[in-house]
Amino acid sequence: MIKPLSLSVFAALIPALGLTLGGCSPDPAMQTLLTIADAREHPAQTIDNGAPGDSAGDVLTFDQPLLNQDMQVVGNNSGICIRTLPGHSFQCQWTLTFDNGTVQVAGREMDQGTSRIAIIGGTGDYTGIHGQMTSTNNNDGTFTQVLHYRLDQD
Repeated sequence: MIKPLSLSVFAALIPALGLTLGGCSPDPAMQTLLTIADAREHPAQTIDNGAPGDSAGDVLTFDQPLLNQDMQVVGNNSGICIRTLPGHSFQCQWTLTFDNGTVQVAGREMDQGTSRIAIIGGTGDYTGIHGQMTSTNNNDGTFTQVLHYRLDQD
């Protein structure tokens, strides 16, 4: 018979396993950046591979203006997506380009709702960036992208 761990044994294992019990206070190093990818005038181009219509293996390419919350151009949103689940989601990788550097993201982009995408790297002022981006299809040709990130200092 396996005996359950006592609370004191469990509490001792938490730091030993590298786990932490975070408090409720926000991380002061965490930063947020809101952008809007504007696909209204420059929609993604579809390369229809395999079966005609929406099917696994179809490719989307895009190169679009990147806007701030005041709808002013602040950069460029450019990348590629491969359809993995028709009518549901793509596997994507793209770059947000600003005057002071770039941010690269990759992950599963859902057709509807909000997707959580990994921030995988950056250049310039964004060197050492890590975190996640949420991407929401606004159903008007725009996508709200909110980056929640930290910058590691070398």
